[in-house]
Amino acid sequence: MKLLQIYNQYRSLFNGEEAVVELTAELVERHGGTARLMMRSSRDIGMSLASRTRAFWSGIYSREAYQSIEQVLVEDRPDVVHVHNLYPLFSPSVLVACKRAAIPVVMSVHNQQLTCPRADHLYRGTICEKCVGGNEYHCVLRNCRQNIFESIAYATRTAFARRMRLFHDNVTLFVAVSEFAKSRLVAAGFDERQIVVLRNMVAASAGPADASLGTYAAFAGRLSPEKGLHTLVAAAEAFPDCPVLVAGSGPLLEQLKRMSPQNMDLKGQLIASQINQLYRGARFVVVPSITYEMCPLVILEAFSHGIPVIASRLGAQRELVADNVNGLLFEPGNPKDLERQMRHLWNNPELCRRLGQAGYECVVRDHSEDRYYERLIGVYRRAISMTEQKTQATTAKSTSNSATDPIACEGH
Repeated sequence: MKLLQIYNQYRSLFNGEEAVVELTAELVERHGGTARLMMRSSRDIGMSLASRTRAFWSGIYSREAYQSIEQVLVEDRPDVVHVHNLYPLFSPSVLVACKRAAIPVVMSVHNQQLTCPRADHLYRGTICEKCVGGNEYHCVLRNCRQNIFESIAYATRTAFARRMRLFHDNVTLFVAVSEFAKSRLVAAGFDERQIVVLRNMVAASAGPADASLGTYAAFAGRLSPEKGLHTLVAAAEAFPDCPVLVAGSGPLLEQLKRMSPQNMDLKGQLIASQINQLYRGARFVVVPSITYEMCPLVILEAFSHGIPVIASRLGAQRELVADNVNGLLFEPGNPKDLERQMRHLWNNPELCRRLGQAGYECVVRDHSEDRYYERLIGVYRRAISMTEQKTQATTAKSTSNSATDPIACEGH
């Protein structure tokens, strides 16, 4: 299998999507294939007006990105192109290049970028659905980015892509990372026949830790508003007997330093080995997101170490966390409900061990690397077959038209 991945790196340093890109390449190469990555980084975009204006136009339709990918397709002729994030430095123009070259495109939908200009359906701390399926002007009217330039840019590129059907018509198969993610795409008007569900993978540890011996609650992720950190801070403050370790960085870091209670320890950005140690020393992991999550890796990572999860009852969290089976659920944005669940697990170490073991078994059974690779290759082969069938049908139609054209038959 000859794979080309296309990925626009985010500004944030902590991102589960980037981990999926890296693991996909590793898996393909481990099984004898080749994987090339075309990556651009939003971290390279300057803060000047000129730099942001260039990013604005490239996000709508980048002729330069089209030509770059077109050249790579000619040089490498990959079997399939796997697309992740395209904004703002690639744009959907690269999808058009792939289709014209008759190369199948598989697109992983890691977030809600295809249904919301902000990509998180969040407006001032509450879920917003006003732009689903169209009406992106709401992003501008409400200034959803809290920066009118960015709100206009995000709304414009989303509306342009939708109206020109740049994703609908140029992606062979969409990979939804959960049933919930698939339902969101269908609700927004995407063809259900083009969507397959492939949940994220995670490497299971050598064996589960004993969650009953954990000495703290843990949070790992980007420190941003949609992650529900304010809910966690309030719950931790109300439950001072439970130490809470927070790993990650992001725009809320300085604010959290000022408002965190004494039992909350901000560890900052950790490397992979430190994150693993964080999980294995925890009694449970908290995922307090206040908006939809498509398939949060942090839940699977916690399970991979045998640690149960307390998650908000939203999005794909409800698929991954079975209440009182491998974790507990609580009402999103409700610190009292979160505190109640935290107390329940903290005071029941044997329950922690049972839930953690169930989470570990779930990862081994359904989210292993081998299982993921088997399903991923199936998606790639299906996309290749679909593209070949369309190409053959187009060729046959062209041949048929030529045969019935009197001028063509006469050789003129």
